[in-house]
Amino acid sequence: MFNDIGPLELVTIIVLAVLVFGPDKLPKVIQDVMRTIRKIREFSESAKQDIRNELGPEFKDFEFEDLNPKTFIRKQLDNEELGLKEIRNGFDLKKEMAEVTDAVHGRESEAPSSSSPPPASGGRVDMTKKPEGPGDDRPPFDMDAT
Repeated sequence: MFNDIGPLELVTIIVLAVLVFGPDKLPKVIQDVMRTIRKIREFSESAKQDIRNELGPEFKDFEFEDLNPKTFIRKQLDNEELGLKEIRNGFDLKKEMAEVTDAVHGRESEAPSSSSPPPASGGRVDMTKKPEGPGDDRPPFDMDAT
């Protein structure tokens, strides 16, 4: 519940509680807060149990934590019946990214790819040369137009 509260924040909350409620009333306030939290937890557990009972015996293994999308996907990926493990293990993202990086930088990768051939200057592009292409159809630069 309070996983992201650090020691400094905790000390600040305690000091504020002492200042607001006073040292005399603070134990009573803490007891009231703890009693309220206990009642909320009991209400939550009884509601979960009622839902499980209403769903019937076919949903006896139903867990509310499975409604979290991350938990649901993790559980489905671990399911052997779907065969998703083989698909996940067959796809090597690092290798794919290395091939794309090599193609962008113009290096030769381990596996042949269908990308364009690398530049002749060892992966560097000379920006001072005019590009070699099938004709330069660009209009001439007009200094007055800018």
